[in-house]
Amino acid sequence: MSVAIGDSVPDIELPATGDQTLKLSDLRGQRVVLYFYPKASTPGCTQEGLDFSATLADFAGLNTVIVGASRDGIKAQENFKAKQAFGFDLLSDKDETLCKAFDVIKLKKMYGKESLGVERSTFLIDEQGVLRQEWRGVKVKGHVDEVLAAVRELG
Repeated sequence: MSVAIGDSVPDIELPATGDQTLKLSDLRGQRVVLYFYPKASTPGCTQEGLDFSATLADFAGLNTVIVGASRDGIKAQENFKAKQAFGFDLLSDKDETLCKAFDVIKLKKMYGKESLGVERSTFLIDEQGVLRQEWRGVKVKGHVDEVLAAVRELG
């Protein structure tokens, strides 16, 4: 059963960049944009991360933190964050606990082959840890602006 809009998000603890572990409850009191991406250091995922990085001050001004997550190991996440100079943490969800809680593992087709992978998705969580909005099957171009507008609408 995955989290739905209006539900409290599950409090899953995962390894995060910066040699730490992070639980969503650690972020209570501020809004959270949790975005899932298929694979660190790939072109679309890099662009999405750069777009979020470019608007970090706008989100921060709205009491909102950005957190990225994928199935990559923590070393890959550390390298990705360092290389791109992202100003936010990335989570390593190798066992797909968080991915499954948000139902982002989907059957994908690439070059005629089917495999299970992370569907690019973003979730907006309020200060109390309640899911307020979700975007699934995200296209990178213009997405961050859409998320920022949604955060502004929360007031």
